[in-house]
Amino acid sequence: MTLQVSKVQTPMRIDRYLTQQVENATRNKVQKAIEEQRVLVNGKPVKSNYRIKSCDHIHITFLRPPAPELAPEDIPISILYEDDDLMVIDKEAGMVVHPAFGNWTGTLANAILHHLGKDADDLDKTEMRPGIVHRLDKDTSGLIIVAKNPVALHKLATQFARRQVEKVYKAIVWGVPNPPSGTIKTNIGRSHKNRKVMANFPFEGAEGKHAITDYLVVEDLAYFALMDMTLHTGRTHQIRVHLQHLGHPILGDQTYGGATPRTLPFSKSEPFTHNLLELMGRQALHAETLRFRQPTTGEPLAFTAPLPEDMKTVLEKIRSVMKRTTQTL
Repeated sequence: MTLQVSKVQTPMRIDRYLTQQVENATRNKVQKAIEEQRVLVNGKPVKSNYRIKSCDHIHITFLRPPAPELAPEDIPISILYEDDDLMVIDKEAGMVVHPAFGNWTGTLANAILHHLGKDADDLDKTEMRPGIVHRLDKDTSGLIIVAKNPVALHKLATQFARRQVEKVYKAIVWGVPNPPSGTIKTNIGRSHKNRKVMANFPFEGAEGKHAITDYLVVEDLAYFALMDMTLHTGRTHQIRVHLQHLGHPILGDQTYGGATPRTLPFSKSEPFTHNLLELMGRQALHAETLRFRQPTTGEPLAFTAPLPEDMKTVLEKIRSVMKRTTQTL
């Protein structure tokens, strides 16, 4: 991959800079690449203590180890619907969808293979691998579609690409957006400051990809809101990034500004918000509704996953405290 150092970048050791900028890059991995002269700055190899300068052009090659063989694992999953072509699963928060660096086992893909009764011989056949059509972040709960054969996978992927799948999420956010409904339009791409996270760019600009989200305040909770978020595009971290852009990050979102206790204008508010974050333990985001067409018959299908217990508990606590607080005020 190549990186162009920003004009306003302050001098920094290159190993530290690359660790911050490259997704899944550890300090050891970066230093090994530098030692093996797989990191070039302005066309020349450098040492780990080289301090980057504004406008430096960096080319880096990482050697990824081969992925271990995907294997079935007996992991409980909540299947809301299943037919010959697909499954709709209500994924728990904390479960990784597909194996990747750092999470080769214990994933939804491993659980699906076990459910489908695949053995080691089956795994050598491409068509037997689980057809996960779309993804959810590890700490986002809710609905996900899995295709059971290549034809269904292609047809469902086409529905997603043509924006024919309706996806509605529930989120608990800090503050109450005004106006209470609207559409967020930005481009979303990798942050210049930290390549591991996403950032908003002008919708009319050339950087990033178009991202469109409708929002609606479902419940005004004074200093918080329960919201419906409807995706029209499927960018990485789209809802989380868009709510940060709106100025109302998701409660508990460590990456996009929602995981710091806040002082609100009532007594003992900071211990209260600290307790909310401990109760939540993740970003309060849930993929609640999916509407699409069955890939073989064309029949409309619609599914709703109830709010998980952690979000329900946090909502009840907010409602209780806000009721007492507004009565006092």
